[in-house]
Amino acid sequence: MALDLKIVADLKRQAPKILRNEIQKRGRASFQKIKNKMIAEFLNHPVTIELKQGISAKNISGTLGEATNLYSFIGFDDSVEDPTKIIEDILQQANFEFATIKRDSIEFSIYMPDAKDVFDATPMPWASGRSWAKGIETGISGLGYYLKVRRDSSRSGLGVQSPRRVRKSGSKFKNIQYISALLNKYKKEFINLTI
Repeated sequence: MALDLKIVADLKRQAPKILRNEIQKRGRASFQKIKNKMIAEFLNHPVTIELKQGISAKNISGTLGEATNLYSFIGFDDSVEDPTKIIEDILQQANFEFATIKRDSIEFSIYMPDAKDVFDATPMPWASGRSWAKGIETGISGLGYYLKVRRDSSRSGLGVQSPRRVRKSGSKFKNIQYISALLNKYKKEFINLTI
């Protein structure tokens, strides 16, 4: 049975759209799976966990030894519930956009924030030109002068900077991988995304 020429023409016109919709659906699903994994890794990072716990946290990140915790050392205002929320919001902005189907390939674009986006959004509470998220990776000075005390004059409520060194000179911040390593890792995963 021969198909009407109009039906054949309609099928030819609709096939790319149907194919495109299916590929886009699969692409978004693959992308979302990687994005969810990236955000889960961020939320389970020791720095993120420690900062979410506020001034009552232990230094599970290992950046400060027994001196204190990151929340009070960085000097977040005690009214800041979760300083990592801004980073999570930035990571949530990662997005998949379908582009086009070519003869032998499928092109799509992915928006992914970079470390600079995070660093720009995470200023030190006491030095707006510096990023605390970057400081986690490169180091934050002043640990030798940090005094863990409950004071009303303390931004976080638990710690002040002493004018004199209160710890031996070997006491220093131990920087660790955080945002840059996370974004680099997942950038590679997004580049290798398969549909």
